[in-house]
Amino acid sequence: MRTLFKTFALGILSTSIAMPYAFAADQTKEDAHDEKIEVTQVNVTDQELAAIYVLSDICSKLVKDKDAFDAGYQRLLKDFIPDAADPEATIKKLVKEKSFKSILKEAQGDAKKAGKEANTGVCEDVLNYQPQN
Repeated sequence: MRTLFKTFALGILSTSIAMPYAFAADQTKEDAHDEKIEVTQVNVTDQELAAIYVLSDICSKLVKDKDAFDAGYQRLLKDFIPDAADPEATIKKLVKEKSFKSILKEAQGDAKKAGKEANTGVCEDVLNYQPQN
């Protein structure tokens, strides 16, 4: 991985968030009326959660409208941790776990390498984030 943060910014925010569900393969027209469509939630990696958490740290310094960022961040968390009653508390608990520390450190390093301009762009994406479901 060259930079996890860039991968997150370009891959996750641009495409994966827009497609939160994977669908079963197409069938022929003859079978279409009997078709059962299986929908499964996309699995979220610890690396993605670490990158999201890092955004909460760096974006407060990079965006002007902090309230709008916080609202977008909450929507993003809810999409990535949909089963949690309080996604923000869940991610804060996760970052305190010993096994997560190295993943978080890598995400922080990736954000630092990405630079202010790239990070500002990602923060703006989060600020404007709208769930796809």
